[in-house]
Amino acid sequence: QVQLVESGGGLVQPGGSLRLSCVASGFTFSDYGMAWYRQAPGKEREQVARIANNGMTNYADSVKGRFTISRDNAKNTVYLIMNGLKFEDTAVYFCKQSRSNNWGQGTQVTVSS
Repeated sequence: QVQLVESGGGLVQPGGSLRLSCVASGFTFSDYGMAWYRQAPGKEREQVARIANNGMTNYADSVKGRFTISRDNAKNTVYLIMNGLKFEDTAVYFCKQSRSNNWGQGTQVTVSS
């Protein structure tokens, strides 16, 4: 079955950086787009970035210029590089397989001084 396992979250100061990883299994990774979402306490889950199977990317306005999504099909992994982190980036970050309802378990990102 499909499994998505995120890692790389943690506590970081404002202006800091983190790299999230999501390792996928159970499907042909290169055939699917992938996306990162986040959910802050008391807020709805929102899409942060997505990458198509051909590598095309799209970002939420709130993270454009700060976050970069990429993928390594040889490793079945999608990444989210987050620079210039702000307090409002604090959330649980999830990866998702496109055209499905398959989600990872999430990884917590906390931006705090």
